[in-house]
Amino acid sequence: MSKDARGWRCKFAVVAPSTNTIVQPDMDDFRVRGVTNHFGRIYVPNMKVGNDEEFVALVDAIGATLYDAVDRCTTSEPDYLIMGMSALMFWDGRAASEKRMQELSDHCGLQVSAGSFACEAALNLTGAKRIAVISPYFPISDKNVTLFFQDCGFEVVRFRGLKCSSPVAIAQVQEDTLRAHVAEMDGDDVDAFVQVGTNLSMCALSTELEAEYGKPFVAINAATYWHALRAMGINDQFSGHGPLFEKH
Repeated sequence: MSKDARGWRCKFAVVAPSTNTIVQPDMDDFRVRGVTNHFGRIYVPNMKVGNDEEFVALVDAIGATLYDAVDRCTTSEPDYLIMGMSALMFWDGRAASEKRMQELSDHCGLQVSAGSFACEAALNLTGAKRIAVISPYFPISDKNVTLFFQDCGFEVVRFRGLKCSSPVAIAQVQEDTLRAHVAEMDGDDVDAFVQVGTNLSMCALSTELEAEYGKPFVAINAATYWHALRAMGINDQFSGHGPLFEKH
């Protein structure tokens, strides 16, 4: 048990791109008594993104300074590392992502939760096999996300990539737009919905959509924080943020 006055159950280090304005308030919403979040920013310019090549450049920029942000976080002696960014943790499928996670864990000496594996764990609880995925990404990244979920045994029957024009623009996508995309993706062949991209704000909306559609809806920030809590043996159940926190 930590001796930290506020984080006496667990101190989480959370790293996210400097352009990301959604993951920090989301994860603070999920924080329980005795658990604290300590954010590190991965320096990323608000790069223009208009095609696959520019999106790859953005992913490369995140990867280039990721370890620097992690190193700054670990000086607070956290108990666990949460990845508040997701594209890199889907890249090249499950095996490559697992290797990337292990290398990061070896580097910082901490266990790690990332959205890709957290979404897999959350989906496995539902029994869903056919999924529809929504992302803020461009096609090159959507292909990598699809590959990851296929490697996990899911069939991606529909995918909606929003092609957001910059990292900051991702957080500017509004609820009515997201609702319209989900309505277009739904069908009898969809068992569950998944939202990826940690700067896309869908945690609260996903709880509403799950009730409206009667199908599981996995929002990446909720899944990641839930995954980290449970990995640390913190099994608090609470309402208001969806069934992962309430029932699992």
